Amino acid sequence: MTEEKVVNKGVFGIHHVTAITSDPQRNIDFYTNNLGLHFVKLTVNQDDPTSYHLYYGDESGRPGTILTFFHWPNIPRGHRGTSEVAAISFLIPKNSIDYWLDRFKNQKVDYEGPSKRFGDSEEVITLDDPDGLGLELVAHESAIDRTVNVWKEGPVPIEYAIRGFYSVTLSEEGYERTSSVLTDELGFIATRHEGSRFRYEIPTGALSSTINQEGGGAKIVDVLCLPYTQQAVIGIGSVHHVAWRTPTDEQQRVLRRNIIRAGLNATPVIDRFYFHSVYFREPGGILFEIATNPPGFMVDEKADELGTHLVLPPWLEPMRKDLLKILPSVRIPKKNEIQNTTKGS
Repeated sequence: MTEEKVVNKGVFGIHHVTAITSDPQRNIDFYTNNLGLHFVKLTVNQDDPTSYHLYYGDESGRPGTILTFFHWPNIPRGHRGTSEVAAISFLIPKNSIDYWLDRFKNQKVDYEGPSKRFGDSEEVITLDDPDGLGLELVAHESAIDRTVNVWKEGPVPIEYAIRGFYSVTLSEEGYERTSSVLTDELGFIATRHEGSRFRYEIPTGALSSTINQEGGGAKIVDVLCLPYTQQAVIGIGSVHHVAWRTPTDEQQRVLRRNIIRAGLNATPVIDRFYFHSVYFREPGGILFEIATNPPGFMVDEKADELGTHLVLPPWLEPMRKDLLKILPSVRIPKKNEIQNTTKGS
């Protein structure tokens, strides 16, 4: 019926990544001021409405740019190991490495690198956020094709700004069973191998021009095979889940059936208001989600209102007064304030 359903049997890449933070204000300050992301949505965790759910992305929160955080201050700090998302990688232009190094030095953000990956094709800066979450900035030529994903009113000049996600890295004790799910059920193909790093990508030919324009890349997943490594403990500073994007509810149902046929448990479709979700654990234990592109983040706000105030899904709106008494107050910097506080960096 549509081009997307004809040319692709699986997902179209990363939809969003959700991690855990202990401090919503510190989180907002770091991702808007230091990394220059757009604060797209201030809402609550639908399964625990007494805590925030924070969303960052490009100007409209396109799939492939969305980083979200559950605000869970009372759980232990996470410990790194296998069976977790070890790194979230953002795409930056090839000519922006020096800018980001100077920016991090000026802002006293600790980092490592830059280092090369897969020959000279990728230049990588590695850093942690204030909760210890592993992040990467990857300079790659594909940034030229993803100018649509630039947050143009942030503190970082457009020519250096983040273009959304580049990839996620999964840390596993072994990789074959995870590889099987990625390739057989989700539509990735194995493309490269460097040491203990195995790369999988959604084939470019499997992406329609419409999907490329709306979401762009964010179609890479690396699997690090780390035998004899302790299993991770998920907590503050950990990724909770990675969500893969699908264009329609119908395609999501097909994917869910295929996941179940592969012997994996999957949840029913859950209405998250901004997208519809199905969750399952891949064989290594990492929580995956299949999320639909629509309805998107402008279903309840105009573009210029995104991230400016607390919004709730309709079924939680009756609880607003009670929730405001429980949720900690947060200050969302206005666009001109973000730019002023980082001028000269």
